Amino acid sequence: MDKKWTCLVHNMNPSAKLLRAWELKGGISAQVTALEMESPDGTKKKVVVREHGQADLKRNPQIASDEFKLLQILKSADLPTPTAYHLEAASDMFPTPCLVIEFVEGQTVTVPVDLSSFLQQAAEVLTRIHSVDASRLTGTNLPKQEEAISEKLHKRPASLDNSLDEGLIREVLESVWPLPQSNAASLLHGDFWPGNSMWKEEKLAAVIDWEDAAIGDPLSDLGNARLEILWAFGVEAMHEFTLHYQSAASKTLDYTQLPYWDLCAALRPASNLSDWGLEKRIEETMRERHSLFVMQACEKLGIPYKRDTTNESLE
Repeated sequence: MDKKWTCLVHNMNPSAKLLRAWELKGGISAQVTALEMESPDGTKKKVVVREHGQADLKRNPQIASDEFKLLQILKSADLPTPTAYHLEAASDMFPTPCLVIEFVEGQTVTVPVDLSSFLQQAAEVLTRIHSVDASRLTGTNLPKQEEAISEKLHKRPASLDNSLDEGLIREVLESVWPLPQSNAASLLHGDFWPGNSMWKEEKLAAVIDWEDAAIGDPLSDLGNARLEILWAFGVEAMHEFTLHYQSAASKTLDYTQLPYWDLCAALRPASNLSDWGLEKRIEETMRERHSLFVMQACEKLGIPYKRDTTNESLE
């Protein structure tokens, strides 16, 4: 068994022993490993070790400690998130710091038994994330979402991915950016989609993968979630999710700029979608729905949109 995991377990609890270690599939931005350990009294516990990838470390060299602090804050706010157990410092055994968190019993869900309940629970927890008291976030070094988007818009690639309307999206956003602030800045998950939620017995058990957390307009998260829900479950589900969010929000929000935040979400997969390793049929469906998503945002902004790649409607 890998010596570094034995060392890590010892650092967490010198009396415990490592029983097994196995890689958890699905991690893209981080290497994720599960460990099972046993205390002298026979108590067994599973934990998850997150080793952040070079892209995240380049963006934020302190990402492990920042995520550790954030998870502690989220747990104290009674949000369904994994408990942060241990922050392992960089050493000969671990070239970069790593994070040890709770192993959440459950699974990601691709075909909910009750889609309406699934959407309502997801929307409600997103509003709870956005309601975290900003004073709790002092010292977390979370980036500002608007600045990240400004940087992305500034770094225009030599070749635009117009199969995903990148030229149009950039033109629209560049003409208005930065957006005037219409909502108070809040905590953002940064990548809120069904794959970052764990479910047990049809109940949302935890929201995971907080490495993209930021501070910004809550509509940024909402726009990203709307696109992800559209991709996963279709048009009606996206509308239902949006209505659940709006009805559950504890504070009054101005949704006037939501079409712009939708376009920010639609810009994310540009030049990347083909590299996601998707089945051809799934990628085609996502491209069709992406086109619809851009179209509905443009229509709400009074901007002509000429592409028509599908018969499905967002109305």
